[in-house]
Amino acid sequence: MSSAITKESFPVLEMTCAACAISVESILKSVPGVENAGVNFANQSAWVEYDHTVTVDTLQGAVRSIGYDLVIDKDNQEEVKEEAQRRHYRAVKQRTIWSSVLSLPIVIIGMFFMNMPYGNWIMMTLATPVVFFFGRSFFVNAWKQARHRKANMDTLVALSTGIAWLFSAFNTIYPEFWHQRGLHPHVYFEAAAVVIAFISLGKLLEEKAKSNTSSAIKKLIGLQPKTVLLIDAAGHVQEVPIASVKVNDLLLVKPGEKIPVDGSVAGGESYVDESMITGEPVPVIKKQGDHVFAGTINQKGSFRFRAEKVGADTLLSQIIKMVQEAQGSKAPVQKLVDKIAGIFVPVVIGIAILTFISWMLFGGDNAFTHALLTSVTVLVIACPCALGLATPTAIMVGVGKGAENNILIKDAESLELAHQTNAVILDKTGTITEGKPVVTDITWAQQGTDHATHLSVLYSLERQSEHPLAEAVTEHLTQQGVKPVTLQGFESLTGLGVAGALHHQSYYIGNKKLMQQHGIAIDPQLAALADKWQEEAKTVIYFAGGQQLLAVIAIADKIKETSRQAIAALQKDGIEVYMLTGDNAHTAAAVARAVGIRSYKAEVLPSDKAAFVKELQQKGKVVAMVGDGINDSHALAQADVSIAMGKGSDIAMDVAKMTLITSDLNSIPKALKLSRKTVSAIRQNLFWAFIYNVIGIPVAAGVLFPVNGFLLDPMIAGAAMALSSVSVVSNSLRLKAAAL
Repeated sequence: MSSAITKESFPVLEMTCAACAISVESILKSVPGVENAGVNFANQSAWVEYDHTVTVDTLQGAVRSIGYDLVIDKDNQEEVKEEAQRRHYRAVKQRTIWSSVLSLPIVIIGMFFMNMPYGNWIMMTLATPVVFFFGRSFFVNAWKQARHRKANMDTLVALSTGIAWLFSAFNTIYPEFWHQRGLHPHVYFEAAAVVIAFISLGKLLEEKAKSNTSSAIKKLIGLQPKTVLLIDAAGHVQEVPIASVKVNDLLLVKPGEKIPVDGSVAGGESYVDESMITGEPVPVIKKQGDHVFAGTINQKGSFRFRAEKVGADTLLSQIIKMVQEAQGSKAPVQKLVDKIAGIFVPVVIGIAILTFISWMLFGGDNAFTHALLTSVTVLVIACPCALGLATPTAIMVGVGKGAENNILIKDAESLELAHQTNAVILDKTGTITEGKPVVTDITWAQQGTDHATHLSVLYSLERQSEHPLAEAVTEHLTQQGVKPVTLQGFESLTGLGVAGALHHQSYYIGNKKLMQQHGIAIDPQLAALADKWQEEAKTVIYFAGGQQLLAVIAIADKIKETSRQAIAALQKDGIEVYMLTGDNAHTAAAVARAVGIRSYKAEVLPSDKAAFVKELQQKGKVVAMVGDGINDSHALAQADVSIAMGKGSDIAMDVAKMTLITSDLNSIPKALKLSRKTVSAIRQNLFWAFIYNVIGIPVAAGVLFPVNGFLLDPMIAGAAMALSSVSVVSNSLRLKAAAL
C-alpha cells in the first residue's frame, strides 16, 4: 500500500440486513481509485482505502445511488450516526406498531370470519397500507438493488408480500375467475400484512439488541468531557467547547473533574485516578512536568496543565478508535459468511421459481394455488440476516467485553485466532518485571545507629549522578523524606561510581571494584549478603565513608506480583510459556526461576526474538508474543497473536493486535478465554443460522406435503424468519455476562 493511500472509516445509514452491507461494500470497491473497502452490518460502518483521485463526496454519491448513505461530516460523525439510528429506531417502532394494529383484524377475519360479507374487501383495505405504506422501504430498496442487478433481503420481502397481495387482490376483485374453474378463491392478505408486521418486529428487536453491543464504545466516549476551562494569555479562565482546544493551550482542572485532553502539568499538584487507562485503583500523584491523560479523573487538588495531544490524538481517542476498528473488522470466518450471504438471495429466488414450476407440474387440482403459496413462503422464510449477523455481533460483544477487562482488541482475526494459542512468548523487562529499577534492600554495616547524615550524603551524591540506577536510589530516599545536604566536592568515576566530600570526609558510592581501589574492606557477612542478592538477579551498590563500608544497597527490576500467577494459569491450560530477554544469562535464570518458566533465552537481539517466533511456528505452534518495547515490535509482527503492554512504547502498541491497558499479566489468560467464548458463540450462531435455513426452506417449499399434507403458512414463516435474527443477536449478548 503506497503512502498516497488514505484509509478512513464512515458510518453507513439505511442498511437493513447483511446483504445490504455486501451491496455497499461492492459499490465502494467499484469506485475508480478505491483500493479496498469493507462494510460491517452489525456496527453500521464502512472503512475505505482510496487514493488522491477520490473524494469523500464521490464515495457518498456512490453509496447514495443504491439507496444508502455515508456520513462524511468528520466533526460530528458519531452524533449524526446516533441521531440517524435513533430516527431509524423510532421509524421502525412506529412501523411495527401500526402494521401490527392493522394486521390484527386481518388475522381475526382471515382465520375466524372467512365467509363474512365483504370480508375480503375489508382485509384488502387494511392490508394495502401495511404492505405499501408501512412496508414501502422493502419495495424501494428492492428496486434500488435491482437497478444494480443485485438482490438482498428486501428483495425477498418485496417479492413475497407483493405477490401475495397481488394474488389476493385479484381473487377479491375477480373471484369468478376461480369459480368458473370450480375452485374457491383464497386470499392471503393476512400473510402479506403479518409478514411485514413480523419482519418489522424482528427489525425492532434487532435494532435494540445492536445498540446494546456498542455500549462499550459509548462508555469510552462518555469519559470525554464536553467543555474545558481555558486560561487565556491575560490569566482569565473561560469555559470553552473541547473541540476548540489547541496544542499548547493552558487548561485548568478542578477537583472531581475529568481531564479533557492529554498534556503535562504546568502548575499545582493533585492525585489523579488513572484506572481507566492502567486498571490500577490507587490514584497517582501528579506534579509539575508529569503527564496526564484525557478521560482520567482529578481527585482533590486543582492544577494547570499544558495541552499536548488534542482531538483524535489523545490516548482515549486512540483507545476508542482501536475498539471501533476492532468491532468493525471481520473475522476470517465472516468473509466466508459474506460470500454465502451474497449468493444466498439469488439462490433463494431460484428455489422459489423451481418450487413454483414443480407445483405447477405435479401439484394436481390446486397446483397454481399451492405453487403460488409455497413459492411465496420460500421467499418469506429465507433470510440472510441470521447468517450475516452471526459473526459480527459476537465479535462486537467480545471486543466490548475485552475493553471492559482492560484488553483492547484491534482486529477480529486476533480475537478468533487467540483461542488456538499453544505457545506464549514473554519479554522480561516491562512485561514480567515492572520495567523500572527500584531499591529493594539497604543493609547497614552498623545496625541500630542513626544514619540520618549518611542518608543525606547518599541522597546528595546520587542526585548528581547520571547513572540510570542512581534514579532508583534518589526516588527511594525521596519517598522516605530524606533531605539533601551541600557537598564540598563531587566527582563522577566512569565505570566505578561517584565520590564526594562533606566536612573533610570522603564518601564513595559504586561497585566492588571502587571499594577495592580505595582499600575499603567488605565485612564477610555483607559480602555473603551481596552474593545472595546477585543470585536473585539484583544489582549491588556499595556505600562507604572514609575507609569504612557503611552499607550495601540492592537494586532490582521487581517482578510484578501477578506474573507468577498468570504464568501458572497459562501452563495449567497446556500452553508452553517462554521468556526472551536481552539481559544477561544470570539475571534471566533468576527471573525465570522466580516465576516458574522452564524455557528461556538470554542476551537475545530483536531479530533473534522474531526468529524464535518463526522457529516455533515452523513446529506447528500458534504463537502469542507479549512485549512492551520497540525491540519487541519485530517479534510482535511475526507472531500469530501479538499482545502489547499498554505502558510500553507506541510502536509496540501500533504493531500488536491486542493491547493490555494494565500491567497485570492475568489479562493474557483472560484474553485467551475471551477468544474461546467468542468463537464458541460464533459457531453456535452459524450452526443455528444454517440449520434454520436448511430445514426452513425445504419445509416452506412443501417437501412434507406428499408425506402428511403439511404446507407452511407464509405468516408462520415470517415469524420464524424474524426470530432467527433475534436469536443470533441474543446468543451473542450472552457473552456480556460471561466470567473471564
